[in-house]
Amino acid sequence: MARPTPTSIQPGFVHIGSLRVHHMHGGRGSPVVFIHGLGSSGYMEWRFTLEPTSERHRVYAPDLPGYGRTEKPRTRYTIPYFARFVERYIENRGLRSVVVVGASLGGRIALELALEQPRLVRKLVLVNTLGLGRPQIRMAQMAYGLVTIPRVGEAVMRFTRDALSWASPKMIRRVAGRYSGAGSDLERSMDDVYLGNLREMYAGDDFHNAYLSTVRSLINPRALFGGNHDVTARLNEIKVPLQLIWGADDPLFPVAHAARAHALVARSRLAVIAGAGHSPQAERPEEFNRVLHRFLDS
Repeated sequence: MARPTPTSIQPGFVHIGSLRVHHMHGGRGSPVVFIHGLGSSGYMEWRFTLEPTSERHRVYAPDLPGYGRTEKPRTRYTIPYFARFVERYIENRGLRSVVVVGASLGGRIALELALEQPRLVRKLVLVNTLGLGRPQIRMAQMAYGLVTIPRVGEAVMRFTRDALSWASPKMIRRVAGRYSGAGSDLERSMDDVYLGNLREMYAGDDFHNAYLSTVRSLINPRALFGGNHDVTARLNEIKVPLQLIWGADDPLFPVAHAARAHALVARSRLAVIAGAGHSPQAERPEEFNRVLHRFLDS
């Protein structure tokens, strides 16, 4: 009988104040903190990234409050709230200065941390990140707009939970691909383990409350994800090395967002991954990891 492949990445729980936090951690070397996006978790978002990165770095991937297996308090889930959580998590781990890697909403949280607490961020990696321009996809605008409506949003979350329980994996992947711009390899980027974790998270009403609170804090009545969530005007304040990694076919945050950020930040690099949509870390993990590791080791 074959033995399982050894791994240096371990799940665990820590307390940040009174909040019980689930995180993945392991490896040796300089610290790298990974921040997941909306409707995800550390163990889901970075499942193809943590192990390879841990070969040369100490990696940390917490589940944000309200997500994954971290506790889900009744509170207002906002970008400053999440950024303050990441700050406390870094301090709780005894770290002084780290590389921060954030995807989508997680990238916007990473930006908030770099802008408001620059002492904690040694390098910054942004992956298909919110906050660098207005999103482009109309379907997403309709879907996110619906969940902001009282009672309608709660009904949408219940329907999604139920649909995850009865819909076939093929159907789930097809629907998800429309929103993410993912390529043809959805069976890999949304494999059965991932779908099982997604069903587990959607099963809890506390997650529904956290998700709806997050989306409702992001929505501006005049422009989806508008207002103070776009920090393009502050990008000149980013003084640390910045790596932008973007899926070429992201229908939500187009490559133009990344190109503009690259032009505005002096110490920046841009890598565009062909054949990937909104989540290149899952859709094209080998290429994503090559870009990430080259930047980490520079």
